[in-house]
Amino acid sequence: MTAEFGAPFDAVALGTAIQRRIGVKTSRDEPLARFTTMRVGGPADLFATVHNSHELRAILRFARSRRIPYTLLGRGSNVVIADAGIRGLVVQNRAEGSKVDGERYQAEAGVPMARAATETQRAGLSGLEFGLAIPGTVGGAVWANAGAHESDVASIVESADVLLADGTERRLAIDELGLGYRESRFKRPAGTDAASDDLVLAATFRLRPADEATIKLRLDEIRRWRQAHQPLGLPSAGSVFRNPASGPSAGALIDELGLKGRRIGGAVVSEKHANFIVNDQKGSAADVRALADEVRAEVLARTGTSLAFEIVFLGDWSATASASASEGRQTSESPR
Repeated sequence: MTAEFGAPFDAVALGTAIQRRIGVKTSRDEPLARFTTMRVGGPADLFATVHNSHELRAILRFARSRRIPYTLLGRGSNVVIADAGIRGLVVQNRAEGSKVDGERYQAEAGVPMARAATETQRAGLSGLEFGLAIPGTVGGAVWANAGAHESDVASIVESADVLLADGTERRLAIDELGLGYRESRFKRPAGTDAASDDLVLAATFRLRPADEATIKLRLDEIRRWRQAHQPLGLPSAGSVFRNPASGPSAGALIDELGLKGRRIGGAVVSEKHANFIVNDQKGSAADVRALADEVRAEVLARTGTSLAFEIVFLGDWSATASASASEGRQTSESPR
């Protein structure tokens, strides 16, 4: 997620204060491309990695109290960061504690969903297998109600531990999470277009007992499907567009229009899956965004269907000609 405030930003002084007060190391002008799966993006004014929920709470409360603009980044799997980078503080979430408690799986927000899938398989618990296909984290998955292979977070999540905008913490039950198709109260509160300042710290999933070997077979099926149908091994941010509420999927629409292979600079629409843009020639964030905007415009012009972005554009896009009103304000770990 991204929070924007108007206070002056002194990276040197703030970095020193964070290291002294919280014990978290910081760096200035940190290149962000290597922290995203698309492998694009300029620098963060100030960058820090937290390794547990205590550090995460502390640094976010510090940023809020000082009115420091901050962005929370998970595995960087659902975001495209501008070539100009991100102003303010970028916090990479590596809080990865997890445990099995009976039929429940409890995980901090930084736990990779793929790890959650394998951990619960070894515990003989079924329901999180689809997480193997989600390249982000538990926090990002709740934030976006991530889903794949005919399942999603809403079908298994029981509650989420949340740092609220006022600094207090609450455990919210599933009916308080506002989950919809790729939506939640954290991504876009009901009735608004603005991002929420509430933050997922951890989640509890209610699963069901099953044979470990049977669960492993399902995981193997998902692995084979991904290898056959998705451009694994190439830099991408996952599915670019959400599927429309009715009619063909986003990928099918793009494919039917013959847009596979459409290229701008180093970014190209995948020949393997039309709803993926891959960065196969060390392209820029501007290349990716320009191509995404071009595909979206062509689908609208030729089919009348307006595709909504599933990926989120983060950072300073002011110098990018293709920047549009679709620019996002949060990640999927964004915090993915």
